[in-house]
Amino acid sequence: MDDIDRMLIGLLQVDATQSYAALGAAVGLSSGAAHERVRKLRERGLIRRTSVDVDPVAAGRGVLAYVMIDGNTWMGDTAEALRAIPEIEEAHVIAGPASLLVKVRASSTRELQTLLRSLFEVEGTSSTQTIVVLETFFERDVYIPGPAPSAA
Repeated sequence: MDDIDRMLIGLLQVDATQSYAALGAAVGLSSGAAHERVRKLRERGLIRRTSVDVDPVAAGRGVLAYVMIDGNTWMGDTAEALRAIPEIEEAHVIAGPASLLVKVRASSTRELQTLLRSLFEVEGTSSTQTIVVLETFFERDVYIPGPAPSAA
């Protein structure tokens, strides 16, 4: 990945709806060359998808929590069981006081409580610890360092 690729990724993170002509103009390429660069970034897996950033509060999903899940055994389909719970946004195997960490969003604390109960239906779950987020200072995309300053 070179400096132009980094700039293209940064521009797309700000606004993924930009035309290839606008992207190309911003980095000194033709629209066709910008399109080809972005296509290659997708092929290499650096750009996994293009998505819409939805405000969870406006969408009625204002309760954010992180749940640490501990268990005695995890079956091969644990990831699929977690994926089947739509309120779970992320699931990670972790080192530390638990085995798994999931990020969940709910419409209310009552819905969060129902979700927590459903986690015990995932085979192998023995306990959970929940951290409810009261306020989010910021969230950011993956940091891609920009072009290195030129040595003059």
